[in-house]
Amino acid sequence: MTYCVAISIKSGIVFASDSRTNAGPDQVATYGKMYTFGHEGERQIALLAAGNLATTQAVITQLNRDVADQAEINVITAPTMADVAEYLGRVTYAEEQRHNTEISRAGFTAEASFILGGQIGSTPPQLFLIYPQGNFISSSEQTPFLQIGETKYGKTIL
Repeated sequence: MTYCVAISIKSGIVFASDSRTNAGPDQVATYGKMYTFGHEGERQIALLAAGNLATTQAVITQLNRDVADQAEINVITAPTMADVAEYLGRVTYAEEQRHNTEISRAGFTAEASFILGGQIGSTPPQLFLIYPQGNFISSSEQTPFLQIGETKYGKTIL
């Protein structure tokens, strides 16, 4: 049962995520759900993941591969945080489509969602929620936090 939250505050963004992925009667599995990318002084980006573990891991693998291969657009080269959000949405949607055919027959979904936040250069920090369909929204002054996963846990944290 995943729960991730990020909130914009005056001095930046605070990120929190759990590490629990499965809770059966005799098994609890854990995996990290927070990932970071960046270059000191140039950009810092954090990513929180919820949803199908295979899809989230495939997305992170592709993001790292694109950085290593110096793809034209990746989390390190995208000029704005909105461009990073758009790129992440494309990668997410592509990975879900690749996995959906195989696992939907078994009654599962390959959907994954992400909270993306960070700062590029001297621009203000920004926070985005990436939906499984690849589109995204940003936080606002009225709603400075975004949450994914089992959001029922968020009330006490927020």
